[in-house]
Amino acid sequence: MTIQRQTPAGWQKWAHNPVLGGDLGTCFDLTMLQEQDTYRMWFSWRPQRSIALSESQDGIHWNTPEIVLAPEAWEMEVNRPSVVKVENRYHLWYTGQTWEGERMGTSAICYATSSDGRNWVRMQSEPVLSAALPWEGVAAMCPHVLWDEAAQLFRMWYSGGEQYEPDAIGYASSRDGIHWQKYAANPMFAAHPEYAWEKAKVTACQVVPWQTGYLMFYIGFADIDHAQIGLARSPDGITRWERHPANPLISPGKEDEWDADAVYKPYAIWNGKRWLLWYNGRRANVEQIGLAIHEGKDLAF
Repeated sequence: MTIQRQTPAGWQKWAHNPVLGGDLGTCFDLTMLQEQDTYRMWFSWRPQRSIALSESQDGIHWNTPEIVLAPEAWEMEVNRPSVVKVENRYHLWYTGQTWEGERMGTSAICYATSSDGRNWVRMQSEPVLSAALPWEGVAAMCPHVLWDEAAQLFRMWYSGGEQYEPDAIGYASSRDGIHWQKYAANPMFAAHPEYAWEKAKVTACQVVPWQTGYLMFYIGFADIDHAQIGLARSPDGITRWERHPANPLISPGKEDEWDADAVYKPYAIWNGKRWLLWYNGRRANVEQIGLAIHEGKDLAF
């Protein structure tokens, strides 16, 4: 299989990637907030089966992570967080997973809140969004949530389908973060068979309000083992998605590099000077977090 190994349209990988991993073991699927001069990263820490928090002044050098949410009750593993801050309250949606023997069983999305982003209280013991429709299969996972101030609404994009890697992206909305209304035409974004790099699956997106519409960074799978990162845009964040003409924007590195086999789960921030995009990279069975940079605001889109 031929994998595109470049970062087109102005993106460049940081020369000293990865920024998080190494002795920590597998670090993956993250969410970010930029608060004043500090970047705060909540990420999935596989050896601990938990969600951890690390902080940085530059987005490159991160302090020692601390576990802020561990499995509880029915959860055997918690991961794939999405954090939103509304006024002085932090809101966390995350994936809770079960296992059947040595294999994963099901995934569902759960909800917690916090006053500081470290000490979380679950809002209920059961998931707030579960797989229930045919396209969702056994997994509702990988939430990304925005707070729509004008509509007084939480807006969630999530992935559904198979447990190992979900298949497509859906949308739901909620007034309280607990009771969700799924979009009737889900999945709202699915794999495009004409593009070899994403013909198998599309998953784990981040949606960014931008100018008069929305950007969506997402993972595309050529097959179960090979993933790359693309970009699309929509006027409303739900319909009329247009893919970036240079997709995929972030692709695996050379065969001897840390991200040689796949790149996953993008999270991008415009910091007022440049775009910073953190992502998972995998080589064989080792998965770590790296950074890509885009100078300037214009994404050639």
